[in-house]
Amino acid sequence: MSVIVVGSINQDIISFVEQYPKKGDTIFGEKIEYFYGGKGANQATTIARLRKKVYLISAVGDDSQGEEIIENLQKSNVNTDYIKMSASKETGTTIVTIDHTAENTMQVFKGANDDLTNKDVIKAMDSIMDSNILLVQMEIPQQSAITSMKTAKEKGVYVVLDPAPADGMIVEALKYADLITPNQQETKHLVGIDVFDENSALKAAKAFEEIGVNSSIIKMGSKGSLVYENGSVMFIPPVKVNPVDTVGAGDAFAGAIAAGLSNGESLLNSAKFANIVAAISITKFGAQTAIPTIDEVKKFIKEKNLQTVNCSFLNG
Repeated sequence: MSVIVVGSINQDIISFVEQYPKKGDTIFGEKIEYFYGGKGANQATTIARLRKKVYLISAVGDDSQGEEIIENLQKSNVNTDYIKMSASKETGTTIVTIDHTAENTMQVFKGANDDLTNKDVIKAMDSIMDSNILLVQMEIPQQSAITSMKTAKEKGVYVVLDPAPADGMIVEALKYADLITPNQQETKHLVGIDVFDENSALKAAKAFEEIGVNSSIIKMGSKGSLVYENGSVMFIPPVKVNPVDTVGAGDAFAGAIAAGLSNGESLLNSAKFANIVAAISITKFGAQTAIPTIDEVKKFIKEKNLQTVNCSFLNG
């Protein structure tokens, strides 16, 4: 079986600074770099590097950046047959600023991502016959995202919603999600709960359950994650690494979750596996360039002696 990802594609422009500028300040940055990004493209690349078949439904501009991005995705074995080349909008761009703590702020210019229509989504999904998981997020038009979720539900496909970015998220989308994977900011935006420990994360998970999402993974960054599935609760501690860039870590996590579930893994095993994939990703710069291959994941688990992770990906 395969995974369908419906989401964004961007070019990332990343500036590195010692401290964030205050309003009105002019500061000197340390360097600037260019990477391929976009939440949908990052998630699809993660799935492909874990040797899982993946289709990306998305849009880029009919420009040189769009052509380069599609070529790069193909090199990672992402199926790009359903990526639209927009004649009216340019390829999306994200401007990222990273400070000395490796934390980041982003400005997203959606561009061609806003040209992905309901018709584009339905046509693509009707052509894909071998998928059991849909992974979707909110850097595309809201109705296109919801259309993909509705279509997946009609086909009996399990829907994973990564509710990011928070500003693009609407509660209506929750009605069609089987699993939601919010971070602290997104949780606050959706259910009004400040998550800072296991107890508050459990409170949030139960709030999502009341809305109708019976399974959730509440991400708390360096404090770990809480996995909630139909009343069953498990806390996953963070994997200790030396972070250099957190851009794309959430996408690596979501992609690995979708890959694990598509492969028949339990939600808990998929979450443990995804926790490791995301941890590795923050030890390198860039969103897609930092995503590990399955061989790198195996090596990391062996070096760190993480024997509690039991996932079929590791047996090949």
